[in-house]
Amino acid sequence: MINVGVLGATGAVGQRFVQLLADHPWFSLTTLTASGRSAGRRYADVVDWRLDAPFPDAFGDLVVAPTDPASLRDCDLVFSALPAEIAGEVETACAAAGLAVCTNASSHRMDADVPLVVPEVNPDHLGLIDLQRDGGRDGFIVTNPNCSTIVFTLALKPIAPLGFSDVRVATMQAISGAGFAGVPAMAIYDNVVPFIGGEEEKMETETLKIMGTFDGATVKPAPFQVSASCNRVPVIDGHTMAIWADVTAPVEAVLAAYRSWNPPISGLPTQPEPAVQLFDQPNRPQPRLDRMRGRGMTVSVGRVRPGLRFIALGHNTIRGAAGASILNAELIAQKKFL
Repeated sequence: MINVGVLGATGAVGQRFVQLLADHPWFSLTTLTASGRSAGRRYADVVDWRLDAPFPDAFGDLVVAPTDPASLRDCDLVFSALPAEIAGEVETACAAAGLAVCTNASSHRMDADVPLVVPEVNPDHLGLIDLQRDGGRDGFIVTNPNCSTIVFTLALKPIAPLGFSDVRVATMQAISGAGFAGVPAMAIYDNVVPFIGGEEEKMETETLKIMGTFDGATVKPAPFQVSASCNRVPVIDGHTMAIWADVTAPVEAVLAAYRSWNPPISGLPTQPEPAVQLFDQPNRPQPRLDRMRGRGMTVSVGRVRPGLRFIALGHNTIRGAAGASILNAELIAQKKFL
């Protein structure tokens, strides 16, 4: 077993990490960290468990540690659910101390030598780990993208061979993406909020890195443009998006591409089957019905129409956050980077 820790274990994404790691066949969760006001106390006493899954009692008696490398000496790998404003410095210190860091935070996503990975899309980008080690680090950092970007790139990957140069996306994003206290009830009930700070820029830049070409030294951005418009809607979990791409192939070829696509990875415990689910029904996918497909890791696609126009959906805190980092860590272990 590989000993792992969770940085920021009391927050929304941190709780999801703990839940998903509870019975993991490869990883043994040994360390939980949080802010100074929680450190030194039992996890069960400091966490306000908000998930719709039972609290994993096996971790209730774990004493929460401070968030610093010294607290993680028993870990081989750590998962970061830290806020972006503190994640960058802490994650760099952990990597310098010899730890592998799989982070959900945005701080290092666009660093030239840090892989920004969706395993079914760009597993070869893990080669950037060697560049980090060549730079003198004993450990390394691997990032997963923004929650909406993960759904977006997985939806695009099967049809990438058909070619496109312009992609536009309008998102309808769940309120859980903003954290427990992120959107006041009076702001979201009976409403759509047509702005999510930084979200559009992340989708427009991260996508090009993820779907770019790794030449062994750098990642060359993908040769297309992305234009995003992001909206918050009164849905608890599940980001839905309407996507337009200038694919000239007929719809039949697009559908065939989805049906025949096979991911370039296999044998990972968190990997869903299928990674991308194609719906024929005209009213699918829907968040309430489809967000938990593949235990929350499958991206659903439907309403494929000429233009090219289609709908994509994915669970934002599982596929789009904690589950994405765990899948990255599994790929790292499989490729023997630890």
